[in-house]
Amino acid sequence: MNLQTPTWPPDGRALPHSYTLFCPPLITSPCIARDFVASVLRSLGLHRIIDAAEVCASELVTNAYQHAKGVGSLLWLAVEGSYIRITVYDGTPDPPVVVPEGCEEEGGRGLLLVAALADDWGTVKGAPLGPVAGEGKGVWFALATAV
Repeated sequence: MNLQTPTWPPDGRALPHSYTLFCPPLITSPCIARDFVASVLRSLGLHRIIDAAEVCASELVTNAYQHAKGVGSLLWLAVEGSYIRITVYDGTPDPPVVVPEGCEEEGGRGLLLVAALADDWGTVKGAPLGPVAGEGKGVWFALATAV
């Protein structure tokens, strides 16, 4: 049995696949989401993007916890050949608020951090699956898997 950490993609071709995590409306959810994302990326040998993915995922789950009403959020980590995309769906249709740079208010800078660390980010209307299906929105970011 080979227990070495695989390199991504293992055979030069990557089959798209995904992982999901339900995040209940609890203060522990951002930490658990960080650990989940790191575990998936580590198992795929995508060490280079773990730190950025952890921070961005934690910010999005924290935003859902603090601002979205409902049963919680759903983190969907999609693995493609050249990038990963993480979307956090919640039951609130209101778009996320991006605080302008230089604003003196406490908090509200999470999406600026996501924008700085991710290769791309955005929002989608609705939630396709899980307990937040239908209404709401998804906030996503993407990171390239290749150097």
